[in-house]
Amino acid sequence: MISTRRYTVYLLLAALVIFTVTRFREGIISTARIRYETFFPSGAKKSSDGKFHWSDVPVWYPVQSLTQLPKGKPHELPKIQFAFKAEDAVSAVKRKQRQAAVKEAFDKSWNAYKKHAWMKDEVTPLTAHFKNGFGGWAATLVDSLDTLWMLDMKDEFEEAVRSAMNIDLGMATMETINVFETTIRHLGGFLACYDVSSDKRCLVKAKEFGEMLLKAFDTPNRMPITRWKPQDAINGHQVADEVVLIAEIGSLTMEFTRLSQVTGDVRWYDAVDRIMRTFVKQIDDTHLPGMFPVSLNATSRDFTQDTFFTLSAMSDSFYEYFPKMHALLGGLEPIYQKLYQRSMETAIKYNLWRPMVPDEADILMSGNARVEMGKPPILEAQGQHLVCFAGGMFAVGGRLFEEEAHVKIGQKLTDGCIWTYKHSPLGVMPEVFNMMPCASRVEECKWDEKKWLDEMKTHADTQEEDGEAVAKRLRIPKGFVGVWDRKYQLRPEAIESVFILYRTTGKTYLLDAAWEMFQAIIAATETPVAYAALTDVTYSKKEVEAGMQIKMDSMESYWMAETLKYFYLIFSEPDFFSLDEWVFNTEAHPFRRPLAK
Repeated sequence: MISTRRYTVYLLLAALVIFTVTRFREGIISTARIRYETFFPSGAKKSSDGKFHWSDVPVWYPVQSLTQLPKGKPHELPKIQFAFKAEDAVSAVKRKQRQAAVKEAFDKSWNAYKKHAWMKDEVTPLTAHFKNGFGGWAATLVDSLDTLWMLDMKDEFEEAVRSAMNIDLGMATMETINVFETTIRHLGGFLACYDVSSDKRCLVKAKEFGEMLLKAFDTPNRMPITRWKPQDAINGHQVADEVVLIAEIGSLTMEFTRLSQVTGDVRWYDAVDRIMRTFVKQIDDTHLPGMFPVSLNATSRDFTQDTFFTLSAMSDSFYEYFPKMHALLGGLEPIYQKLYQRSMETAIKYNLWRPMVPDEADILMSGNARVEMGKPPILEAQGQHLVCFAGGMFAVGGRLFEEEAHVKIGQKLTDGCIWTYKHSPLGVMPEVFNMMPCASRVEECKWDEKKWLDEMKTHADTQEEDGEAVAKRLRIPKGFVGVWDRKYQLRPEAIESVFILYRTTGKTYLLDAAWEMFQAIIAATETPVAYAALTDVTYSKKEVEAGMQIKMDSMESYWMAETLKYFYLIFSEPDFFSLDEWVFNTEAHPFRRPLAK
């Protein structure tokens, strides 16, 4: 039976959605710091160096038996990458010119951070100031370490690593820490720094973050507190929350597993394995068997009660990590193949849809499904920039598990995101929008102008206003029926899938698509300082050129960690960070895969 408390849950989630729909991306300007020594129990053991270390904080609910990493020789997994042929001279010149342009954008962004926000979380691209929304632990610096290495900026890399050693986890700029964001950015950043460079300083810092994050799991049932107050861990007053988001509790696996792999200490793998075993046990007990809802109860470990299912915001990386964990563990742990195949079977049936578009392109989108008692699941034909990762996920999963149909789905989903970029006025995709779903996902879908205009007329202010006038007034491009969040926040998900699809299929049209996306983004977002997120991508280029102000004073750390990195990688030689040797976390940090010898 659907819990009557779900409505209370939604009210609680409403306060979170402002942050979580954008992956808690909006930082706060702060210089004040909370010192955790203030909460440390008197008389407790402290390190001989006199500094605060999370490894000194007592464990209140110790684990009696630790789960070990899977034993054995890594399996010979199917190849992910396409068998590329040697490129001709003309193609090489074009590729290198494009790659140089991406590096130039990164260099400008990095220099802005270095000049105006060094050791802070983010630089502000309009005011040349800074934000500290991720603990004040130099999020942009840590997030950019492996990108610096990839771009052969070794002097900058050395300077950044040396400075990163001064990050003090005994203090923070905020009372509550987002465990997921800290895991993917900081822990993931230092682990990738170590994997790409073998610099042991990065591993030392990764372990420091790992010790801190593990304290969020110190609850009676060992479920983590995802919006975590570190001082509570010191005092021992922690209980897992009744309402958590699936992406935030279910997307810690790659980073925690990699930390256990490189240190030989299985505490981190044990922590996330407990969560995933809970998911496996309940996979057929939800209101949409095979998938899990957006909100979960970590107190009772009941992951089945909510009725909202999506691959989009608040769920995204949970599903993304299934095939990636299979690769990271060398195919030795079967639960990730089971989770991927079972969940995608359901998602393909209930979440994927074909939009009706003017050029009748054969593309797919991923939407939301809601379940009401006794009724078939209801599709919400919504699109999101965040869910553009799904094309890459299906391509990787299709290759690893030899599901060619999934690779084709991945291509159609990626083509859908490319289409949305191309048909937006600035050539940049909005955050959240709606389109009209076709009757069938697989059959021919003809464009119906009258149907689209009738749908537009439902938004009319007066009876006299026709659909065409509505579309013009609301700046809704043909093919869309609503643009509900008009921002572009320098996001990486679309180029991420374009990169992965290129590496898995070798289709060269993706190179030109990527270049068009890059040029459009740079043209729309560049400032004298760096690059800025946009408030509204539905204005025309002419309106923007005439002075329409749409830039926001925000440049998230993932701009350099993900967006520019994926643009750089697609214009690199295909064996550079091959997907058969590396696996990227959701912040685009590459971890070395264990390979069969």
